[in-house]
Amino acid sequence: MEPLYQTKINCICCESAYMTSRVRPSFKKAIKSDTDFCGYYKAEVNPDYYVVRVCPVCGYASTENGLERLSDRQKQQYAEFLGYRWQTQEYGGERNLNQAMRTYKLALLSAQAVGEKDRVIAGILHHIAWLYRYEENWQEERRFLRFALQAYIRVYETEGSALNNAKLMFLIGELYRRTGEAADAVRWFSRVVNDKRIVDAAMIRASREQWQLIREEMELKRQSAPGDDAILAEVMAEQENSISTSA
Repeated sequence: MEPLYQTKINCICCESAYMTSRVRPSFKKAIKSDTDFCGYYKAEVNPDYYVVRVCPVCGYASTENGLERLSDRQKQQYAEFLGYRWQTQEYGGERNLNQAMRTYKLALLSAQAVGEKDRVIAGILHHIAWLYRYEENWQEERRFLRFALQAYIRVYETEGSALNNAKLMFLIGELYRRTGEAADAVRWFSRVVNDKRIVDAAMIRASREQWQLIREEMELKRQSAPGDDAILAEVMAEQENSISTSA
């Protein structure tokens, strides 16, 4: 059985119908994943490459989590932002990493043009960071992780009560950790552990583990450069008791 199959999409921008490739569920199982949920798959197919659908006629790109319809004003905004300059391109077949990157960046531009929700934009930004991770471009990965982090924080501030707070809060902490902001990471991991409303055992355990990782990294750094990171040391001291003793 081939890992890819074709499905029909009706563009919500120009109303054209087009075909795009999807990955069969049986090929979507990751062989491993990173602590920010970036998955790694067998060599023949990476499902992350096929998340974005791109209309070959107008260029509007989106994910399944995006808007289901556009107003006339949003269509005009997209046309002025990108659509009028679009030249027909086909992304409906098999994709490599570079092609996948282009589809995500098209999705980002499309989302920004029509005013998509922050949670959709955050997911796109995070996926772009993952693609840079796959090609070991650490500088660009960190840059897009920072963009994703900012978007996730906006999601928490505006939609947090309606979402899985534990996973979102953990993810904010983890992206702070990955972008070198250990003190902020500890604060968010502590919130996951200490919020009595959170009953997600997996996210509580993951928060403890990442906090412990920061602690170990801090201790190694302290041994090599005594006196550095005074602010981080202060935050760690504040959180030490609560994280280590909370149920």
